[in-house]
Amino acid sequence: MGAEPLMAGNSQRRGRSDGAGKKRATAGTGGKNRRSLVGRGATPPAEARPGHPAQRKAAAEAHARSERARARARSEETPELLLGRNPVVEALRARIPANALYVVTGDNQRLTDERITEALALAADRGLPLLEVGKAEFDRMSQGALHQGIGLQVPPYDYAHPDDLLDLARDSGRPPLLVALDGVTDPRNLGAVVRSAAAFDAHGVVVPQRRAVGMTASAWRTSAGAAARIPVARAVNLPRALASYQDAGLQTVGLAGEGDVELHEYDGFADAVALVVGAEGTGLSRLVREKCDVVVRIPIDRDTESLNVSVAAGIALYQIASRRAAPRP
Repeated sequence: MGAEPLMAGNSQRRGRSDGAGKKRATAGTGGKNRRSLVGRGATPPAEARPGHPAQRKAAAEAHARSERARARARSEETPELLLGRNPVVEALRARIPANALYVVTGDNQRLTDERITEALALAADRGLPLLEVGKAEFDRMSQGALHQGIGLQVPPYDYAHPDDLLDLARDSGRPPLLVALDGVTDPRNLGAVVRSAAAFDAHGVVVPQRRAVGMTASAWRTSAGAAARIPVARAVNLPRALASYQDAGLQTVGLAGEGDVELHEYDGFADAVALVVGAEGTGLSRLVREKCDVVVRIPIDRDTESLNVSVAAGIALYQIASRRAAPRP
């Protein structure tokens, strides 16, 4: 027998109508289709989608930042090698703390270059060990940087605690004067600010522990020995350190190009002050600025966009010293 032909209304396919043109009932899905239509929330950004190229790039950048942070931490815990004839001589003249002097053996200029001769004499006067190494070994130690056959090993800087600066100020018999640097990343700027702080009788300098340069050999050298006369403290949280200075009775005075008061018009410099200087380019961060009792500005020519951070700090410190030297009315 042949297969019975399908007549109208006799189809088993879903969605077909019966002879009266009505939809036939179909089997249920148990709510599956309904659940599939329920929204799953906002689509996450590309950086948060696993496997997305943007997510892989963001993860790689985060890893690189973490590696850089770990490298900085390791470098701060190990001695640093200051390289080059002029830098080494200048550092020894400034009596920067040092562990040893390295000199490459077989360097013909060692016998004729006055800078190397002076470095050897200064190191001998201080009783520093003289270590002779081969050029290949010193190239490895300096990681390929230009060394000119000489290097000075500088120990990690011994930072003070921010509260130590308050104790030092109280014992000095003078109104406290502290300098806080917010995110300064150039060691030469840090060294120059330390030099100005020492020149104008500040009691210490405070730098943040993160996102800021520390007292490297370059900062030591730029300070021209001032870092041996004035302590530098490192704050885990700079806004919190400023708040503690406020609790101790210090006025926190920020320095920024868009300050509310001109530097020479502020009348509180004769009292206890913490001068807060912002980073190169970005200035004071929001959290640090919120901890400033007042923000002052240095009046400059309108065609000059800004001053170098160390220059601005030096001008402000001179103004503070002048106010304190003047007789009170």
